[in-house]
Amino acid sequence: MSSPGSTTSTVKPDAASKSRETLTITDNRTGKSYDVPITHGTIRAVDLRQIKTGPDDFGMMSYDPAYTNTASCISRITYIDGDQGILRYRGYPIEELAEKSTYLETAYLLLHGELPTETQLKDWTWHISHHTFIHESIKKFLDGFHYDAHPMGMMISTIAALSTFYHDAKDILSEESRRKQTYRLIGKMPTIAAFAYRHTLGMPFVYPDNELSYPGNFLNMLFRTTETRYRPNPTLERALDVLFILHADHEQNCSANVIRGVGSSHVDPYSATAAAIAALYGPLHGGANEEVLRMLLEIGTVQKVPDFIKRVKTGEVKLMGFGHRIYKNYDPRARIIKRVAYEVFELMGKNPLLEIALECERIALEDDYFVKRKLYPNVDFYTGLIYQSMGFPMTMFPVLFAIPRTSGWIAQWQEMLLDPEQKIARPRQIYLGRDTRDYVPMEKRL
Repeated sequence: MSSPGSTTSTVKPDAASKSRETLTITDNRTGKSYDVPITHGTIRAVDLRQIKTGPDDFGMMSYDPAYTNTASCISRITYIDGDQGILRYRGYPIEELAEKSTYLETAYLLLHGELPTETQLKDWTWHISHHTFIHESIKKFLDGFHYDAHPMGMMISTIAALSTFYHDAKDILSEESRRKQTYRLIGKMPTIAAFAYRHTLGMPFVYPDNELSYPGNFLNMLFRTTETRYRPNPTLERALDVLFILHADHEQNCSANVIRGVGSSHVDPYSATAAAIAALYGPLHGGANEEVLRMLLEIGTVQKVPDFIKRVKTGEVKLMGFGHRIYKNYDPRARIIKRVAYEVFELMGKNPLLEIALECERIALEDDYFVKRKLYPNVDFYTGLIYQSMGFPMTMFPVLFAIPRTSGWIAQWQEMLLDPEQKIARPRQIYLGRDTRDYVPMEKRL
């Protein structure tokens, strides 16, 4: 999907001959005009380089902090229309996948581009299930963490350490090697997450049970105690599966950008995934649902919600779980999660923070202040309530995000590797520091 070459003109072209698929830029510093090709509604930033004031000029660059209006890649994985509230994996609406699919089937879709046949899904599930066990030395590695270590810190370190166990992972240009590391990462991520959780509780590790489903096995490793055989509750098992589907990928978010950037150096996928987990660790990314719970706890009661909303309007505090960089409509994942929340509450009992959350949502959806700013509930608003009701401590919330996002990260990483236009990531900068200065000896410094 390459774009046509650049063209340069010092005279404005005749209107009749001007291509409709170009952008004409006039540099008022020099009076020169340039035709820049438009492909898929974009121009290539490097095409701006031809715009110069003289032979010593490096050329024009675009300045875009946080990449808010810059496409860093061509992707075929996830489509988002934030204004319409649309999210699709490989063309399939998230609503349909959440209703009809399973996480492992969705993971296959993200990585292979198509839904699997019955035989393909059986083979895929078998390989994932038979890579859930971890090397006994990794258990020793986990035991080295203090009992109150944050599970995300343990995840980052342990996933990175896997690169020292699987030397074949460095052969990233081998399709067979990439396939094997994919099985390992998706299979072992729940095991490492569950072991980190058990470590913080001082409880013995529970080994995987490959007869259970992907989410069922995770629940087994988390919560099994004295049972001869753990049988996950179907409601909780399905709720976790849906949550995993909803979190599997989300286009070029912070952690996806990180795995592409780190992966562009051709490092092994374990190191690149560890970097993505580190990005997810931040409260503005994977830690957002924890911030929602802290906010609801701070509010305390339904009666205090109006006063809190007033403080939000004055800029004193933030309404966590509302608004999104991309979505300017109701986050489609939030609608699905709200329904799942009620199913979990029916089983586990209503979360006492639910009434506070509902009142916050009611006021925000009716108040012009929030409506004008298009601040609607996002995916984080209800997930924390669900996880808390299922018995997870807040420190586990970003870990529960990292497990399903692994398939999306690997899909993004692999797409980057196989894109002939991708090179090692190396953004430009605008240097505004000091010009050349002479070194001043210590005795002459003031």
